[in-house]
Amino acid sequence: MWRQYGGMEIPDLSVARRVMSLLDASPTPFHAVQTASQELTAAGFVELEADQAPIAPGRQYVRQGGALVAWVVGERHNAATGVRVVAAHSDSPNLRIKPQPDTAAGSWRQLGVEVYGSALLNSWLDRDLGLAGRVVIRDGDRTATRLVRDNRPLLRIPQLAIHLDSEIRNSGLVLNPQRHLVPIWGLDPEAGEFRGYLAELLSVDADDVLSWDMMAHALTPAALTGLDQCFLTSSRIDNLLSCFLGLDALLALATDPGPRIPVLCLFDHEEVGSVSSTGAASPMLSGVLKRLNAALGGDLEDLHRSRLDSLVLSADGSHATHPNYPDRHEPNHQIGLNRGPVLKFNANQRYATDAQGAAAFTLACERAGAPMQKFVNRSDLACGSTIGPLTAAELQVAVIDAGCAQLAMHSASETAGSHDPGYFLAALTELLAG
Repeated sequence: MWRQYGGMEIPDLSVARRVMSLLDASPTPFHAVQTASQELTAAGFVELEADQAPIAPGRQYVRQGGALVAWVVGERHNAATGVRVVAAHSDSPNLRIKPQPDTAAGSWRQLGVEVYGSALLNSWLDRDLGLAGRVVIRDGDRTATRLVRDNRPLLRIPQLAIHLDSEIRNSGLVLNPQRHLVPIWGLDPEAGEFRGYLAELLSVDADDVLSWDMMAHALTPAALTGLDQCFLTSSRIDNLLSCFLGLDALLALATDPGPRIPVLCLFDHEEVGSVSSTGAASPMLSGVLKRLNAALGGDLEDLHRSRLDSLVLSADGSHATHPNYPDRHEPNHQIGLNRGPVLKFNANQRYATDAQGAAAFTLACERAGAPMQKFVNRSDLACGSTIGPLTAAELQVAVIDAGCAQLAMHSASETAGSHDPGYFLAALTELLAG
């Protein structure tokens, strides 16, 4: 995993290159879970249906929509064994297609979209966009769900020319999500409806397309950029980078899980508050852990003992110190790219890290040979949050918030360091193995 560069030990860029391929394969949370499922299955994990109980020992996983939980129970594990969890979220801010999206302005054929999460709206302008998501179709007297992905440059949101916006020089760009973020995708308003487009993609009748969760995605592929390929640029770095590094950490322990049970949990809907059947506020993870306890022959007391010996790492991106806006960052906590994973603190519990969790992660980084940074938000600026505090409250276990540093969080194109995925993967693997 490590190589020499300029007299320094740094992670091999193969870690970043592998993540790039997974990012490109996953334009939506549903595709991200499908990508993870394929990797798990190839490694010998067995998918369980919703009504199937876990079988111990074994490598298994369950999934629902844009969420997934996977685990490895070894021969030496019992009902009181603690768990080590890497938890991340599969969703990213984007533009989602409305239920009745067909609209037109003059001769322009357009699609109505709704902003999902706190997207940097300007980053979606003048960019080639594809369409992807899931579609529910009629299948006889039942329904079936199909994933779709169209990587053609179908949609575009053209910015108003500067000659026609006299205020932009003084006030900056001001976008109204309802009026200014309606993509164009044709010049013939009579050419057909969005439902018909989906029907053609799926080779079904338009009347059999019942509903959809469709979204636009940027088509620029992930890349290593900058001098000496020091940057990783891609859509959905927040937070698919954490998802796939957590996946690879679990895969590294598939045949030798260590003294505690390693678990990967990918939640959906973090960007809109996590309150859903597959979000961190749901009992999805706690339910799996209870069923694992039962599969190991445990009772309530065993479950309690397991929780006391458990630890969760909430893996999510962290803000790097922006070179053009240094005043927006805490002066004594400067965060750089390619300087290792970032441990995140907030006294008001926007992040869940406490002293004990910080010590555990610090030791994991030391064992991995990975550098580490510490992030605190400026006291006079609002702090974002993660699934960490919600997971801590739901499970009543120690939770750490950490992740890779990045710039342009919530943009349609984000920037991270190309060495940091290797550092973070090494740390996550050590933590899961602990």
